[in-house]
Amino acid sequence: MARLTAEFWVSAYLSRLRLADIPAFVVQKGDATAGAVLIKLNTLDGNATAYQREFNLMEDRREWHVLSKGVERDVDAALAKQKSFDADLWIIEVEDRQGRTLLDEAGLSD
Repeated sequence: MARLTAEFWVSAYLSRLRLADIPAFVVQKGDATAGAVLIKLNTLDGNATAYQREFNLMEDRREWHVLSKGVERDVDAALAKQKSFDADLWIIEVEDRQGRTLLDEAGLSD
């Protein structure tokens, strides 16, 4: 099965968020073809959660997992650490008081 490019996935994700009236923007643009994507959920109350995709060997699929959760500045520090390891990294910030990311929806969760 062919994999989507990172840039295509990000574009589709931002479109889905727009359709749901969930504000989001690209904080860091990574490699268009194969850059990893991290999602930062900002709940606009001083807290945030960062998500990353990991491969589940037992189920042979990729899943979203929490990279960091808590006070926004601590989550930002975790993201900065990831950026120092990977210059090709994409970071998308989603702003939603209800905590919606849509990452559990079909097409985004698998």
